[in-house]
Amino acid sequence: MVASVLFERLPVVIPKIDPVVYAFQEFSFRWRQQFRRAYPEEFLKKSDARGKGEYQIDFVPAPRITEADKTNDKRSLQRALDRRLYLLLYGDAYGTPKGQPVWHFPEKVYKSEETLHKCAESALESVIGDLSHTYFVGNAPMGHIAMPPTEKNKDDQSFKRFFFKSQVIATNKVNIKCKDFVWVTKDELLEYFPEHKEYLTKMIIS
Repeated sequence: MVASVLFERLPVVIPKIDPVVYAFQEFSFRWRQQFRRAYPEEFLKKSDARGKGEYQIDFVPAPRITEADKTNDKRSLQRALDRRLYLLLYGDAYGTPKGQPVWHFPEKVYKSEETLHKCAESALESVIGDLSHTYFVGNAPMGHIAMPPTEKNKDDQSFKRFFFKSQVIATNKVNIKCKDFVWVTKDELLEYFPEHKEYLTKMIIS
């Protein structure tokens, strides 16, 4: 058994509203306006005066498109701010020939750990070094895949890969102990695993 970690960064900004949803919200607002209660003019003037004192602050929203988006820097967490990002590593993975690196999730073979969940925590800790800015969602795995022997490794035994979800908490920078890694959206992630695309599409809800 292998414990793999789906390590995700949650959206930083509110995703753009779908045009259909926006149109419905506009319609609903205008419909409610037809039947809204008419308030006294004095009340409306008082409400308009709120926030116009010396403490008023002009709010300027940060740009949704960052420098990492412009340069397509997939090693940065400062990209695709309205999407979830997932960590992938490039290197040797269990079930693949040694010396032939592939893209994979943080993982560890289950051996002496108390539980499979502890094994998943150990797998992630070996990659980022510190779990203080992480949160594991639940104790049970979110899914698993049975991995039969490949054509190149017909002598290897089949195994099961269990996925645990963990999230980045209260930080915008994570030190990854791997030479090559990427933070990718769900759509980008599926391109790295074409053989498991259908299953991962169902397992990852975003």
